[in-house]
Amino acid sequence: MHFVTSTRDTGADSVPDFTPVLGWFDAAERDLPWRAPDVGAWAILVSEVMLQQTPVVRVEPVWRAWMERWPTAADLAAATGADAVRAWGKLGYPRRAMRLHACAQALVERFDGAVPADVDELLSLPGVGDYTARAVACFAFGQDVPVVDINVRRVLARAADGDSDAAAPSAKRDLAAATAALETVPADRRTRLSAGLMELGALVCTARSPRCGECPIHADCAWLAAGAPAGTVAPRKVQKYEGTDRQARGRLLDVLRGADGAVPRAALDLAWERDPAQRDRALDSLLVDGLIEQTGDGRFALAGEG
Repeated sequence: MHFVTSTRDTGADSVPDFTPVLGWFDAAERDLPWRAPDVGAWAILVSEVMLQQTPVVRVEPVWRAWMERWPTAADLAAATGADAVRAWGKLGYPRRAMRLHACAQALVERFDGAVPADVDELLSLPGVGDYTARAVACFAFGQDVPVVDINVRRVLARAADGDSDAAAPSAKRDLAAATAALETVPADRRTRLSAGLMELGALVCTARSPRCGECPIHADCAWLAAGAPAGTVAPRKVQKYEGTDRQARGRLLDVLRGADGAVPRAALDLAWERDPAQRDRALDSLLVDGLIEQTGDGRFALAGEG
C-alpha cells in the first residue's frame, strides 16, 4: 500500500494517495449541465442549492428551466418570490426557492449582481451555508478550499479511517480530513479532486452496496484492509412522505401555484380533506415560512401575490 503520512488531526494516522481518483473521474464523470466549462458562478450556486437533499435526476430539468428564465442573479431579483416558488415546482423544500430569490436580491444590492469568490462573502448571502459557500468558491472559481458533503465524508471515513460509516458531522474534523486528502495531489488538481471525491461517493463508495472492485483506491482503502467491518451507525430511516405534513403543505402550495392570485380558504380545504387539523398546521407553517400570505379579506396567495 502507498500511504502519505498526514500531520493533520484528522482522526487517522495516515491518508491514502488519492491521485488515482483523478484518472477515474476523467473517465467516470457524469455529464451534468452545471459542470460545463462555460457555466458561470450564478448557475453553479443555483445548482448547489437545488441539489441539497434532492437527487440529480430531479434537479436537472428544473435547473435548466431556471437558467433559461433567470440566467443571472439580476433576472431572478427582478422577479417575485411567488415566481420563484411557482417555478420550483415539485423539487421539494420550497423554502429554498425563497432563499434563492433573497440571495439574488442581495447579490444585486451588495455585489452588483455578481457572485463573490470569497467564502466569507458567500456565507453572508441568504440561504448560503458553509458547504454551499465552499462549493461555489471551489467549483466556480477554482479555489483550493476543501468541500465536504456526505459522499466525501463517507469516502474519507472508509479510505483513511477504516470506518464503514461517516461519523456525525464536525466542521473542524471534516475540513481537516478533506484538506489532508487534497494535499496528496498537486495544488492545481485539488479542485478536480474535490469533485472526483463527491462523484466517487455518489456512484461507487455508496452507503449501501459499495462497488469496491470499481474503486480507484481500493488497494489503499483502510476499511477494506481491515476486512470491511460492518458499520456501527444505524441505517438512516427512509422518510415517508404519504400522509405527512410535508405532503399536506405540498398540496396546499399546488393550489396556489396553479391560481392566478389569491384563493378562498375553501379551495385549500378541498386540497387536503383527510385531516383538517393537519391541514391547519400545514397552512400555518406555510405562513410562518413566508411562502404564502393572507389577504385582508381572508384569502390566501403565494408570497407577493396577495
